[in-house]
Amino acid sequence: MSGSAHRQQRHRHLLSAVTHAPTVTLAQREVGAKTNETAAFRPLLEPLDLAGTVVIFDALHSVKDQVRWLVQEKKAHYIAVIKGNQPTASAQIKALPWEQVPVAHTVSGTGHGRRESRSVKTMAAANLGGIAFPEARLALRIHRRRQESGKRQARETVYAVTSLDTHQASPTDLGGYVRGHWGIENSSHHVRDVVFAEDTSTVHTGSAPRAMATLRNLAIGRLRLLGADNIAKTTRAIRDTPEHAIWIWGITDSPLLPGT
Repeated sequence: MSGSAHRQQRHRHLLSAVTHAPTVTLAQREVGAKTNETAAFRPLLEPLDLAGTVVIFDALHSVKDQVRWLVQEKKAHYIAVIKGNQPTASAQIKALPWEQVPVAHTVSGTGHGRRESRSVKTMAAANLGGIAFPEARLALRIHRRRQESGKRQARETVYAVTSLDTHQASPTDLGGYVRGHWGIENSSHHVRDVVFAEDTSTVHTGSAPRAMATLRNLAIGRLRLLGADNIAKTTRAIRDTPEHAIWIWGITDSPLLPGT
């Protein structure tokens, strides 16, 4: 939260656990000035019942002890993006004969002024002598193309491993999980910053920045669960008729007006 910086105090840094559909923040933890996100990973997820769920995260959190804990202790599955912080696994995955593997899933779409397409290839790790990453069952290669209006096409190839096996998730499922993770930027971060002006908030004292972020998450989550797909439009409607906010929290039985 950029606006929470004050004098010699650095801005507050929050780490959140968010569901994909609908986008609801389940947990949030402040990352201390003298630590980093990796140290906050377990404390953030520890209170949550993750059994049978699929947890996906940025490459920063693709740490062997973390994913081993997810599978063995929390009984969850993971999809871990592999980059330079896991050099052995990264080299193994990139060296796989991907050119011999057909594309298993493709998807494309348009939104936010750009057109994107993604293709997914998968390989069973057991058939390749294993991958140097705990509980890995499948290796993934995701190729993304992005075309923004007036700009050159951007291409990106991402490699990942997952504890899910072929009978537990299809390439379409895996592509959906990754797409959902990338979509959090628009469905959560963008909404918090643009609609609720989080980065311009100068609240900085004590736990107030974290509390305000919690209230924003609560409002967004409640509206998502009610089926709102345009948070900006919905909040404007509530601003114009604030009595509707009472119904949203179940205080009255009066229904919202159409279109709100």
